[in-house]
Amino acid sequence: MPQSIKQGLKGDFAPWVGAMIVDVNQPILLVTEAGAEEEAVTRLSRVGFDNVLGYLKGGFDAWKQAGLEVDTVNRITPETFAKKVKIGQDTVVDVRKESEFDAEHVKDAVNKPLAFINEWIRDIQPKEHFYLHCAGGYRSMIAASILQARGYRNFTEIEGGFSEIAKTELPVTDYKCPSTSAVK
Repeated sequence: MPQSIKQGLKGDFAPWVGAMIVDVNQPILLVTEAGAEEEAVTRLSRVGFDNVLGYLKGGFDAWKQAGLEVDTVNRITPETFAKKVKIGQDTVVDVRKESEFDAEHVKDAVNKPLAFINEWIRDIQPKEHFYLHCAGGYRSMIAASILQARGYRNFTEIEGGFSEIAKTELPVTDYKCPSTSAVK
C-alpha cells in the first residue's frame, strides 16, 4: 500500500516499531493477517504506541480486491544482483547491525544500520541508484518500505539478503568472528 511501512510481527516487532516510528502518537492503521490484529495492538502498546485507529478487515487481499492502489518494492534475486552490480562503482547499502557488517560483507558495501535509518535517510541522493540488503530480507524490506513511504524509489532490494548473496560469486570480505573482534 502506498505510504505504508512494512513491519512483520515475527522477530523483534515492537523494538523495530519503536526505533522506526519516531512519534508514539502517530495514528496507525493495521493491515495484518486474519487473527493477528489483537497481537499487533498488544505488541504496539508495549512500546507506547496506543493510537491504533483500527485494522483493515480482510487485510491486504481486501485492499487489492477493492482495486485500490498498491505499491511494490523493486526486488531482485542474489543471482541477478551478482550479474548486475559493479563492485566499486555501484553503491551497496547493508542495513545490518555494525557487528554483523564487520564480521563479513560485500566488498565495498557501506553499512547503514536499519536502527539509524531516521538519521542516514537524509544523506541519500535521490538520483543515485543503490542496492539494499540485510542478513535475510526482513530488515531490508522494512528499510525499503520506509524509504518508499518517504519518497525514495531509486533502489533495488536483494531477496534473501547477505546469507544468499554470500552463495554467489560476488567478492566478500574475509570472515571475522564477532566474538573475537576487538571492542571498538
